[in-house]
Amino acid sequence: MKITHAAVAGTLESGDVMIRIAPLDTQEIDLQISSNVEKQFGEAIRATMLEILDRHHVTGVQLIVDDKGALDCILRARLETLLVRASDVKALPWEENL
Repeated sequence: MKITHAAVAGTLESGDVMIRIAPLDTQEIDLQISSNVEKQFGEAIRATMLEILDRHHVTGVQLIVDDKGALDCILRARLETLLVRASDVKALPWEENL
């Protein structure tokens, strides 16, 4: 999946996460995480973000995660929504990911 433009998903409410994505000129992933539970769950948040990006073959992006204590399922839903918003696809290929 190619990220073609910047996009945002989520809110800064307690229990939610705001994620921003923008394309880069390189193939690297610049992942920046800010979380009020980073000491306890920072590595889990990072692993979730990288897993979703890898599953959808996303590279060459800057991903800024501003977490306010979101559950893993919220992190996944917000990032997958963001990928659709930032690319030219209309929906994620769910059947291919099972």
